[in-house]
Amino acid sequence: MKYLISPRVQLLGLWVLLVLVIGACEQKENAQKKTQKKEAETIAVLGALPRQVVDPADNPTTTRKVELGRLLFYDPILSGSKDVSCATCHQPEFNYAEFLETSIGVNGVGSGSKRHFLSPNNIPFVRRNSQSILNTAFNGIRNGETYQPESAPMFWDNRAKSLEEQALIPIVTLEEMRGRSLAEESILDEIIERIKNIQEYQSLFSEAFPGEKDPIQAGTVAKAIAAYERTLIATNSRFDQYMRGDSSALSTSEKEGLALFLKTGCARCHSGPMLSDFKLHTLGVPDSQNRKEPDAGPNNSFAFRTPTLRNLRYTAPYMHSGKFNTLEQVLEFYEDISGGKISNPNVSARQMDPLATQMNVNFRDISRIVEFLNTLNDDNFDKTVPERVPSGLPVKGNVN
Repeated sequence: MKYLISPRVQLLGLWVLLVLVIGACEQKENAQKKTQKKEAETIAVLGALPRQVVDPADNPTTTRKVELGRLLFYDPILSGSKDVSCATCHQPEFNYAEFLETSIGVNGVGSGSKRHFLSPNNIPFVRRNSQSILNTAFNGIRNGETYQPESAPMFWDNRAKSLEEQALIPIVTLEEMRGRSLAEESILDEIIERIKNIQEYQSLFSEAFPGEKDPIQAGTVAKAIAAYERTLIATNSRFDQYMRGDSSALSTSEKEGLALFLKTGCARCHSGPMLSDFKLHTLGVPDSQNRKEPDAGPNNSFAFRTPTLRNLRYTAPYMHSGKFNTLEQVLEFYEDISGGKISNPNVSARQMDPLATQMNVNFRDISRIVEFLNTLNDDNFDKTVPERVPSGLPVKGNVN
C-alpha cells in the first residue's frame, strides 16, 4: 500500500529541516565566537617589544645619518615660514607628542598648553592629535611575525607606509609646516635649495650618504629623519620585563588590572608588542571643536587606527581628536559604548565597530586597568636636544 504525503506535510518537514540547519549553524557560529573570545582573553595576544629595531634594506642606520636626522628634526628650515620644526609638535618632554588637543603648527608661538596662534591668523589647527613618535619604529609588528619597516603603517588613518614616507608629509601639509607662503607642489624643492645653500649641511649629507652622487634631496632628508626616529625607542617597561619572565615586575593589583584588560575585550584591538592591531575602527569618538568640519576619516568611515598604549603617562590628551584628558575618561567612554551610547552625532549605530560595542568595561574595574596601563611606561629613552641647528634658526622653531 502506498502512503501519500500531502504537500502541507512535506512543506512542514522542509521547514523543520531548515530550522535544524539554521540552529546548527548558529551553534557553530556561537562556538567560534566563544573560541575567539577565549583567545582574546589570554595574555598570549600581548607581547614584549624587541630590544632592537629592524632597518629597511635601503636605509641602514649609521651614526652620521642619525645625527643628521636629529638636526633636521629640530631645524625649522624645513617649514615654509621657517617657524616650525618636527619637534614643535613632537617634544621629548611629552614622549615626542605634545599636551594639546590638536596641534598648532604654522603661525604659532609657545610650547605645550601655552602655545597659541599669532594674530592675525588664517591657519587652521592641525586636524588630529599629535601622535608620539616614540617606538614608531615598531609600527606594524605582530606576535611571532617578522615585521617590515618598509610597510609600517603611519598616522591616524594609515595613509603612509614607513617612517621614510611619513617624514615628508607634514612638510607639505598647510597647517602643519608648509603654511601659505609656498605651494604644496613646490615646497620640497624650496626646502632642498635652502639646505643646499648651507655649507654645514652640505658636509653632513655627504658624510651621511657617501654613495650618493647628489646627497641632498628629498629622499635623503626623509631617510635621515627616519633613521633618527628609529633610535627613539623605549623597550624595557615593567610590562616588558614581566612578559620576558620576571613575574615580580608587576604588583598583585597590576596583574589584576592586566586580567581585567584581557577580560573586558581591550586586547581584541590593543594586541601584540605595541598593543595595537594597527587597524581602523569606528568608535564614534567626539570631534575636536578646534575645526568646524567633522573629521570623517578615510572614506567617510569615521574609523581611525588603534593607537599604541605605551607610555600613555606622557601623551595625554587621548584619541585622534584629543578629547579625553585622562585614561579614566577613555575607559568611561568605552563603558558608554558598550551601553549603546554614541558620542559623535555623525556616526550611526550600524557604523560602530562590534569589537567596541561588545566590550564589557565596568566602572568598578577602571582604576585597576589604569594601574596595569601604567606598567607600560618607560621613561628611559633619548631626549637629547641639539644646542643649535645648521640653519642658525631657533632650535624647535617658534616655541618661546
